[in-house]
Amino acid sequence: MLRDPLWSQPDFLKLWTGQAISQIGSRITRTALPLVAVMILGATPFQMGLLSGASALSVLLFGLFAGAWADRLRRRPLLIAADLGRAAVLLAVPVAAMRHQLGMPLLYAVAAAAGLFTVLFDVSYQAYVPSLVERENILQANARLALSESVAEVSGPGLAGVLVQALTAPIAIAFDAASFLVSALSVAAVRKPEPAPERSAEQHMGREIAEGLRTSWRDPYLRAMALRSGQGAFFMGFFGSLYMLFVVGVLHIPPATIGVIIAAGGAFALAGTAVAERVVGRFGVGPTFIGAAVFSGITAFLHPMAHGSLPLCCVFLAAGQIGDLAWPAINITEMSLRQSVAPPQLLGRVNSAMNLLFNGIIPVGAFAGGALAGIIGVRTTMLLGAGGYLLSSLWLVFSPVRHLRELPAATNSATSGVT
Repeated sequence: MLRDPLWSQPDFLKLWTGQAISQIGSRITRTALPLVAVMILGATPFQMGLLSGASALSVLLFGLFAGAWADRLRRRPLLIAADLGRAAVLLAVPVAAMRHQLGMPLLYAVAAAAGLFTVLFDVSYQAYVPSLVERENILQANARLALSESVAEVSGPGLAGVLVQALTAPIAIAFDAASFLVSALSVAAVRKPEPAPERSAEQHMGREIAEGLRTSWRDPYLRAMALRSGQGAFFMGFFGSLYMLFVVGVLHIPPATIGVIIAAGGAFALAGTAVAERVVGRFGVGPTFIGAAVFSGITAFLHPMAHGSLPLCCVFLAAGQIGDLAWPAINITEMSLRQSVAPPQLLGRVNSAMNLLFNGIIPVGAFAGGALAGIIGVRTTMLLGAGGYLLSSLWLVFSPVRHLRELPAATNSATSGVT
């Protein structure tokens, strides 16, 4: 058995440790903060909507700026600052609870600030990886980072529930804040020098952001991924707004059973992470990317096809979760390809543009799906969403991505898409 070269790179292992802890902390925040609102403050549905929207709004408003900062400054200090920032804002919750000053306005502010620091961390670490590992190890590094994200997705919500039940929600958030301090220390221990960022004679935030957007459009690989991501996110939004309504209101699935079915998706994603790297080695970067996207699109049809008895509905819904096997391969190949073709000095802005395109269009799709379901029905709208998501793979099929066996040569990426 070949030895994994990343195990001999302690600086990458430190980043991986920090990223893993940070990802788990993000999931705990995502679960524990709403629990504070419900259990301590008795929040109304409208207030819960505002709390959820506060985090998303901060990402939409400041996501592109985060990418520009990740290209202006050294990325390791940004990672540390993002972790320390999240620790500080989250500590405001238990402190306010102890002083009996906890209220929904504070939670809105904490959610917005934590969302901003999270997008800054994510954009920065994705841009930082190529400076820590050799180019031939980028795909392996992204596979390791995807593994920690999958583990966080499975374990984070459950850990949050245990902490809330054992310690109360505000104290659980204090432990969450401590996790970000540990992550900051781990990243601070990285010793490999980071290349100095390229600085233009006259820095202008608007022009820098526009340059990142132009690069994302002009490069044929990045453009295909952006179009696929945008269309896929729009139709994925149909499921985001209608899935619970479908399984509860139409299929009458008990809540406990729904939880088991959704948890199965996390387990499938974890299994997919374990094999994604070998699949890429066997079939190549482009075919794996396209095949995984098509597979996830096909399995999306199984959810709205659920019908009949409770056991039969569960079979369809659980089978639909098998599509989560493909998500690690999609994320690993897409991120590795992005890191290979985007100029290093623009990688932070390209990452933020792609992230904003995905996360910004999902709410639009959710709204459109909800409105359409009122006209043609929930099941039909979800089938339409599955079809639209599957067809988004055509942007990859009819692009240079389909020819890629390996990541593009570094000599091509240096000038890719830049005029």
